[in-house]
Amino acid sequence: MTNDWIIDVLTDLQKFSATNSMGKLADRLDDTIALAARELSAHHTPEQMRVGEFEQARGHARSTFTSENA
Repeated sequence: MTNDWIIDVLTDLQKFSATNSMGKLADRLDDTIALAARELSAHHTPEQMRVGEFEQARGHARSTFTSENA
């Protein structure tokens, strides 16, 4: 079992903060998602990683914030 679930939790928090007028928190969570992805990927062997998984999670979180608050 991996710890990739943390990306989902952080993304949910980022979405909540973005839709509830907490822009600074949403920005910080976006950075936190990227950091978590880098740290998780550092602990995975290439066979365990799915191509682009973490960048997709980060991109999804960023697009959620941008589209709803632009």
